Amino acid sequence: MTYCTNPECPHPKNPPTAKQCQACGAELLLRNRYRVIGALGRGGFGATFLSRDESLPGRPPCVIKQLRPTAEASNVIEMARDLFQREAKILGKIGNHPQLPRLLDYFEAEREFFLVQEYISGATLQQEVKRGGPFSEAGVKQFLSEVLPVIQYIHSHQVIHRDIKPANLIRREQDKRLVLIDFGAVKDKVNPAKASQSGQTALTAYAIGTPGYAPPEQMAMRPVYASDIYAVGVTCIYLLTGRSPKDLSYDPQTGEMLWREQVSVSEHFAGVLSKMLEISVRLRYHSAEAILRDLDLEPYLESLAQNMAFSAPGAAASSLSSSVGNDSGSALSGLGDSSPSSGSSPSSRLAAAIRARRERASAKTSTYRYRRSFNLSSLGTAPGTGTADNRSQRSQKVTAEVLQKAYRRGHRDFSMQVLSWLDLQRAVLTGSSFAGSKLKQTNLQGADLSNTNFGKADLDRALLRNANLSGAYLGAANLEGSDLRGADLSRSCLTEANLKGANLCGADLTDATVSHEQLSSARTNWSTVYPNGKRGLRG
Repeated sequence: MTYCTNPECPHPKNPPTAKQCQACGAELLLRNRYRVIGALGRGGFGATFLSRDESLPGRPPCVIKQLRPTAEASNVIEMARDLFQREAKILGKIGNHPQLPRLLDYFEAEREFFLVQEYISGATLQQEVKRGGPFSEAGVKQFLSEVLPVIQYIHSHQVIHRDIKPANLIRREQDKRLVLIDFGAVKDKVNPAKASQSGQTALTAYAIGTPGYAPPEQMAMRPVYASDIYAVGVTCIYLLTGRSPKDLSYDPQTGEMLWREQVSVSEHFAGVLSKMLEISVRLRYHSAEAILRDLDLEPYLESLAQNMAFSAPGAAASSLSSSVGNDSGSALSGLGDSSPSSGSSPSSRLAAAIRARRERASAKTSTYRYRRSFNLSSLGTAPGTGTADNRSQRSQKVTAEVLQKAYRRGHRDFSMQVLSWLDLQRAVLTGSSFAGSKLKQTNLQGADLSNTNFGKADLDRALLRNANLSGAYLGAANLEGSDLRGADLSRSCLTEANLKGANLCGADLTDATVSHEQLSSARTNWSTVYPNGKRGLRG
């Protein structure tokens, strides 16, 4: 079928090879190459269509967004043209990110404006919740670890998305990664004065976001970067409850959404959500980086720095990621511009900020490191049996029972510990940090270690068979001789990790950050799933 894009057409459906609409006579092959095969959505100022590019082999699918001004006045047409060109410029500069759609083409025809983007196949988060029910706290934290780096990227390009919601987040079918779509409401902060012109405001007033997800300052046409943070917070509440914001009560005096009694989450996570959902911009989180830090998800910033290398000039194009009206940018605002690297790429500035923070952390005194170890060991003593003799406490050995007890009490930082030869088979330690710890020959078979930080940890000959390491950070870790058969390493970061002799037979490395050289030093077989998602083939 070929679909007519004329909004006045009484019968838009036409035969698959037709060149002119049989009902209204309009040309059906846009720009002599794009054949529209169906409508995806319509609004007051245009529509989006699923199309095929007939000029390329295989006629690949794409999404065409049509902007049609409702007024015929020349000044309105000119303002529409300016808005269209601004959106195309934004999409062009931020579309080289693996979780954002790429702009393929844009053109004007018969006073109508068209943007062509990659098509993303998959289900939205809204569809996921409707099919499978609400997410757990761990599931929402996983969502944040995926989406917040994308928000950082967008903001670093001085772009505010303004319409973040479950329906605009698609889990791509090919690699299961979240892709942020629909950039029709984006605001370019580079020229705020230009965006505030009265004529342009009239044209863009419809694109203020979705009620319930947009905070008060955005509904008043004064969006800031923190407006996107609020929308992400509301999305978290939807994922936890399965209820849209319009179905939740509000405090009549403050306007705050009353969500706390509707969810079952830890006090710490509730505090983070509360700060994301502050009505006052002054009290709300101002950056995605701050949320990642408060949730102890900072290791993801390292992989973010690597992913953002895709956006560097001359870099290889990112993998397919797009959807109706999408774009991407990066947000590293607040990292400072006074350093010599301020003129470098966003990825290098972010990496420099991460390194600086880690250097400050490592500069802490050995006394503090000892005290952290002391407190963990003391959890193994019975109440009232503690001693003031620090030397005695220091000599206590951390056992598997002590470690798991600490985890159940909310302890997540096990960095710089000696944990070799412990039996932690099938232990649940998701979201923990074992940075720099000794885990030689430790039994972690079948353990849940998703989103865990093993940066620079020594896992020499560790047993990690069938362990869940999805989203784990293993940068510079020593995995020599480790048993990773059947382990889930999807979306993990293995940059500079030592994989010499590691057994990766049957392991799932889908979308993992790892080099060909590293994999060539490990043991693999036909059942190993490589970063490109293919089984038994080198990525």
